Amino acid sequence: MIRNISIGIDIGSTKTKVIVGEFFKGEKNPKIIGIGESETKGVRHGYVVNQIDAVNSVKNAVSIAEKNSGIKIKRAFISINGTTLHSEIGLGSTIISKANSEVTNLDIKKAVEDSENNINLNNKKIIHTFPISFKLDGRDVLGRIEGMFGNKLEVRTLFITYSSQHLEDLLNVISEAEIETIDVIASPVAASNIALTERQKIVGCGMVNIGSETVSITVFENGSLMSLRTFSIGSSDITNDIALGLKIPLQEAESLKLGNFPKDHSKKKLDEIIEARLSDIFELIENYLKKIKRNELLPAGIIFIGGGANIPELERLSKNSLKLPSKVGATEFFGNIKTKLRDPSYYVVLGLVVSSQDSETQTEGGVFGDIKNWIKSIVKQLMP
Repeated sequence: MIRNISIGIDIGSTKTKVIVGEFFKGEKNPKIIGIGESETKGVRHGYVVNQIDAVNSVKNAVSIAEKNSGIKIKRAFISINGTTLHSEIGLGSTIISKANSEVTNLDIKKAVEDSENNINLNNKKIIHTFPISFKLDGRDVLGRIEGMFGNKLEVRTLFITYSSQHLEDLLNVISEAEIETIDVIASPVAASNIALTERQKIVGCGMVNIGSETVSITVFENGSLMSLRTFSIGSSDITNDIALGLKIPLQEAESLKLGNFPKDHSKKKLDEIIEARLSDIFELIENYLKKIKRNELLPAGIIFIGGGANIPELERLSKNSLKLPSKVGATEFFGNIKTKLRDPSYYVVLGLVVSSQDSETQTEGGVFGDIKNWIKSIVKQLMP
């Protein structure tokens, strides 16, 4: 009997995580049968700076996951993150090709391709493609557009892009670790499958991933991803500030950051240090929300994930600064089971495992996506 196994690999700046999941008939979520985790070396701000060290980090995590699961890992979904991960908006159009003016999948494809031609990639690679809205003869179309009749089709498309060089380096690392890449998925796209509900995505929310060396914000509205931005700042900056401010080792500073507070330090000074750096992060987020005209306008608020989401007082400070509902992401993925995988730092790699069963995530313009299935997923996404 063939087992339905799915594997995700998330190479973060401090930790490389591997999860092996197995899907069983009738079950929505996979059973986690193996976990591997190792210290990441050779990666800074989400991109590879030393290939040999990065390869060894992946091999170490994969080896542990193989031992835990009893599965030989040969293929996996890979996450990408880092300072070059952003979104771009492209506008495209096409004249309906059929003589009777009926909109077909081919017309949708041509319009999306035209929107891609109208963006400046500048050494960037498109990772995902998300059509946001369509117009037919100048009128907005809600729901499924295939089968309607008109003369001119226009599309507004969101492209998630990443540095071509950084992507090539990452894929080389995975290849050197003797793993075949099934598909590359942007970390926020993967994590949103775990951390966000459909209701949150529909009414409007921002998912903020506070990693070690980067912070990303992904905005959802009307059930679709609307924008993505990554900043070169992270929770390790808070650790460094604490170490300098209190003149203590980094390991002790990391423990203090996460709320493990001994009596021989000033809590007031510690709080001031943490709040100052979080204020810098909130300012970047606020300025970006203003740029896309969504500041104070996301009903489902801000949902925090990543290792930095475990900082005490994060929710309170975010509410005060961003003037939005704020909460640390939670998941119903595990039901009532107690597991360390509930920690928001695991949401990306969990999302990768789920991606094998999520045709929309796999095919919406992924690096290795099949164009036929991709068009089908576009039509499905736009249905009311």
